[in-house]
This record gives sequence, structure tokens and C-alpha cells, in this order.
Amino acid sequence: MARPLDPGSIVDTHTHTRFSDGVATFEENAAAAAAAGCAVLVSTDHLTLPRVMDPSGSVQVVEAELAEHRGAWEAAAAAHPELECVFGFECDWYPGCEGNVERWSAGAQVRLGSVHWLGEQDDGAWIDDVTDQRIWRELGPDEVWRRYVAAWCSACESPLAFDTMAHPDLPERMRNEGFAATVDLAPLWDEMVACAHDTGRRVELSTAGWRKGVGDYYPSRGLLERFCAAGVPITVGSDAHRPADMCDGIRAAYGHAWEVGYRTVEVPRADGSWEAMPLR
Repeated sequence: MARPLDPGSIVDTHTHTRFSDGVATFEENAAAAAAAGCAVLVSTDHLTLPRVMDPSGSVQVVEAELAEHRGAWEAAAAAHPELECVFGFECDWYPGCEGNVERWSAGAQVRLGSVHWLGEQDDGAWIDDVTDQRIWRELGPDEVWRRYVAAWCSACESPLAFDTMAHPDLPERMRNEGFAATVDLAPLWDEMVACAHDTGRRVELSTAGWRKGVGDYYPSRGLLERFCAAGVPITVGSDAHRPADMCDGIRAAYGHAWEVGYRTVEVPRADGSWEAMPLR
């Protein structure tokens, strides 16, 4: 049985290692999280992807390394009994991904659903790659947003067991690259909220927006307020890709969630259960 958690304990539900697009080992991340006072640490490297989407294998746990990846996590978890370590993946949604996700994420306790890719597997693009802005220039930010929301809702409606939908308004990442939406996003936000509510999904409150220069959390306050009003539960994560960012801003995010109206956050436990942890 998992240890009882004190209200407001630091829980980081979104972290990466060098097995995908992070820079550190599981051990280095675990040590940094423990030093930050973390109680529950969830590893969520990017799941394996079709080769056509990432030919170099630079942003994913490639299939040949899945067993090594799991073994490295187990070793770090055993070396840090002061941490409750939970094994998971960030699973990109794209058309036709269901069989791949189910096969490659077998054994994961947590599956974050996310949308980074727009279009078909062999004819799409990453929307948050600042070095390749082709899709933004071709479609314009308003159309990227429309297509993103459609894909996000398709991910929510998929049969995949996504425990949480990560960084819901990821296109905001490109605002400071000159691709801010010109349309009112409220109707698109309302579509996302209705979809999350109707499909029973949790959504993530991510602190990464502050490190990415967005100037707000993911989701932005207006969208988070809508999720709260609709009774959509949240998890909180740093989306850390290096040890220095482990648990970054988690306590401040709890305060922000409280101001918006949340009184609990959802926490995955090492025994496979979930619980609503009270905020202080």
C-alpha cells in the first residue's frame, strides 16, 4: 500500500530523461527530485514513435531501448526509497497510433496523452519545434490552433487509456516566435473543456510555460478556469528535461490552482491507484 501523502506534498507527474529528449539519467533526476523535497516522482519519457515521424530517434525511447529504459528506472527507484517512483510514458497521439501506443507502453503505470504532431504519420509536422516553423507559416496560427484542438479532442475521445492530457494549450509555445492566434480562442477552449469533461479525462497543469517564455502556465488561466468550472480534475507537472528543473514551480502551481478554484490535485501512486490530494 502506498504511503499516506500530506496535503500539498510535492508531486511531479511529468519528467524526462536522456532516453528521450531530456539530458539526464533516471538516477540524476531522482537525486534532484529528492533534494527538492519531492514525495512522488513520475517518469514520462516520450514513447516510441514511427520512424517516419522521428527518423533519428532523438525525441523518443526507441524500441530497441525499451527494456534498458525500464531497467534503468527500476534501478533508480530502488536507490531512492525516500521517493515514491511511478513509471510512465508521454504518449503522443497521431492518427492510427492506438496499436503502437498499447504495444509500446505495456507495463506503464501512467500514460500522459499529448498532441505535438499535426497531420498523418507520413505527412505531418511538429507544432512546437522552433527550428522548423513550416506548418505555422503554411497554415497560419489560427488554422494551426483549429487543427490542434480537433486533434486534441480526437486524442481525448480515443480508446487509449490516457491518465492525463498534458500541456493542453501547447500552441502557445509559438506565441513568442511570432505566431500568436488572432482569433478569439474562447470557443476553441470551450470545445476542449467539453471534450475533457465528456470523456472523463484529467488535464495537466504544467509549469513549463514559464520556462518556455510563454508567460503563463499550460493551460493559460482562462482555459484552466474553464476546466475548473466544468469539474475537470488536474495533475501538476514540471515537464522537466534536466535535473535543475525537477519539481520546478510545483508549489506555486498549487497556489495558482487554489486561486482558480481547485481544492485537490490528482496523484498517481506506485501501487497503481490514484487519489485526490488536498491543497493547502
